[in-house]
Amino acid sequence: MREPREMVEEVEQRAELPQGAEERFSGYGVIGLTFASQHILCLRRWPISSLGQSYTSVWHRDPSGQWTFIQDVLPHRACTRYFGSSVERVLLEEINIVWSGPRHFSVTGNGEYDFHWQISLTHTIGTRFMNAGGSVIPSSLWRNPKFLKFLGTAGSLAMKTGRLSLTGQVPNGQTFMSNPRYVWAVGSSEATVSGEDLGAVGPLPVQERLGDIWIPQEGRFFIGNSFLEAFDPMRHLSEVSREKIDKFEIFH
Repeated sequence: MREPREMVEEVEQRAELPQGAEERFSGYGVIGLTFASQHILCLRRWPISSLGQSYTSVWHRDPSGQWTFIQDVLPHRACTRYFGSSVERVLLEEINIVWSGPRHFSVTGNGEYDFHWQISLTHTIGTRFMNAGGSVIPSSLWRNPKFLKFLGTAGSLAMKTGRLSLTGQVPNGQTFMSNPRYVWAVGSSEATVSGEDLGAVGPLPVQERLGDIWIPQEGRFFIGNSFLEAFDPMRHLSEVSREKIDKFEIFH
């Protein structure tokens, strides 16, 4: 199997949107990484988006349980379109991803919310199992909610990272389908946020989630697609919930 950096470079250069009427994204990221200090970091990098603009988003949950989303596009064009009602703070900042080796990369932001995140990837028996399946599953099954529920259960057992949901509902009310076609484990990681060293990686006492998206208890990196229900103002919350709108800060 090819190394993740090679596959990411291909995605960055030649990503194509899958067919569909939903809001669609193609790219890669870290599903979630938990630290023994009870911090969480997540990464989403979508080189192509049906919303019209590529973007990068880093999610940080602190030990008190508050989420901050750092994005390089406006909220209605990024992850807060789907998660904003559960997020305490949204920042608009430049985010840089640099690969230093076939399985090693860094994610940095040097704005209002300074962070430096180093990640090394590896394989486990569970990720090899998922990748063997992902390479042969037809596109029709990747769009089948019943199959995705089965695959999420199988992936949870195989990778031993806690609950894994590939379909369900995000906090703002839209339904989602996740297609992580290729997966690697985070072998090691170091991170600082606003000068604070997050310490060693490790599982949380209780697994965290955002809506029906569960954060794995061990870090996982993915390459794949994501589908979300088109926004309906009659049924879905806006990217910034009314009760929290005064708490959101957007920085250039």
